[in-house]
Amino acid sequence: MPLLFSYGTLQQSDVQLATFGRTLRGEADALPGFEPSLVKIGGPVLPTIVGGTHHANVIRAEATGSRVNGTVFEVTDEELASADAFEAPAGYERIAVTLASGKQAWVYVFAGGHDS
Repeated sequence: MPLLFSYGTLQQSDVQLATFGRTLRGEADALPGFEPSLVKIGGPVLPTIVGGTHHANVIRAEATGSRVNGTVFEVTDEELASADAFEAPAGYERIAVTLASGKQAWVYVFAGGHDS
C-alpha cells in the first residue's frame, strides 16, 4: 500500500472524512531537506474546509538540517487518487520523497513555488 506524508490539511480528521470517507491512522514522521512555506489562495476563493487566505506548502531548503514535521499514512491506491483530486485544483503535485524514518512516501507540493 502507498504511504502518504502530510504536513497540512490531510492530517485533519474532517478533511480525511471528506476526501477518503474515513479517518486515517498515521505515525509522526518528518520530511528532511524541506522547510514550511505558504501559498496564497488565488482567483475566486472557494469555500474550503479549512478557510484562510493561504495554503500550507513545503519547499526544498537550502539550510542543512531543515525538516518539516507531519504524519505518514498508509492509504489505498484509490485513496491516493482521491488525494490527487483534492490537491490538484489548489495547484499541488505529488512527488516521491524519503522521510526521516527512511520510509518512501508521496507528498504534495505546490507546483508554482511559494508565496508567503
